[in-house]
Amino acid sequence: MRARADGPGLAGAGAGVGVVAGRVRHVLEPRGVSDEQATVLRQWAPDLQVLADWSWGLTDTVVLHARTGAREVVVKAAGPGNHHIGREIAAHRQWVAALSGRGRAPRLLWTDQAANLLVTEHLDGELVLGTRAEGDPSTYAQAGELLAVLHAQASHIDEDYERQQNARTLQWLDGPHRIDGATEVELRAHVADFPCQATVLVPTHGDWQPRNWLRHGDDVRVIDFGRADWRPAHTYFARLAAQQFRGRPDLEAAFVHGYGEDPREPGAWRRSLLREAVGTACWAHQVGDVAFEARGHEMVADVLRLT
Repeated sequence: MRARADGPGLAGAGAGVGVVAGRVRHVLEPRGVSDEQATVLRQWAPDLQVLADWSWGLTDTVVLHARTGAREVVVKAAGPGNHHIGREIAAHRQWVAALSGRGRAPRLLWTDQAANLLVTEHLDGELVLGTRAEGDPSTYAQAGELLAVLHAQASHIDEDYERQQNARTLQWLDGPHRIDGATEVELRAHVADFPCQATVLVPTHGDWQPRNWLRHGDDVRVIDFGRADWRPAHTYFARLAAQQFRGRPDLEAAFVHGYGEDPREPGAWRRSLLREAVGTACWAHQVGDVAFEARGHEMVADVLRLT
């Protein structure tokens, strides 16, 4: 299993990792983990041995597959300005137990929010992305069922969500990107016309798609809660609609059936698609992910044809 990551690797302060009685057992490239984080890891698991670096390298998040004793774990660490670890810690404390208790998400083992560091159990399974399971309707039926469990835990009404999302979209457009000028003007005009109404929010994963799903036997499991937050329920459709559901109505139907309903109200759905498209194109450009940036530009073109 290769976990999704938001970025690079363990070491730093003399600990490449796998420290036993002060001796390095297994060393990776010295990048990513601070002295403070390495010290905390030694306190939690003095025999920690790194098996693989699963970091993506696009941001400063470190993701490591490791072993302590007979148990395999996943270590996540990031710099002080990175918010993904804090989101994941909060998600585990509030929402993930509803899935991990079923064996469908990793259990949180240790966490230090001040150090931007957490360790979870490692889940066996094959990443769905790029495998036969990615085209299997049963995968999506289960993913819909699991998402319904996550969403059903709580809800609240937010009077300011729409305004904040509009501001965030304009902030993306104010930053560096390669969206052409005429398209940018059109996008800004749409955002200016968006209503700012009260919105029902539920606990969401933030990146619910095959790159964060594992298939273990017949079971689908979910990893990486680094983008978890309160959002409208329909937002989980955005990335799937732009990718796996294109030309595969059977996958979409299986997902909706598993979830139990289709929460996409047309106006809110179009707003979410536009925001997701802009965010994808701009973020991918800023981190240098050329392929994902191209996908973002396709998403922008698709959503403008709908408006």
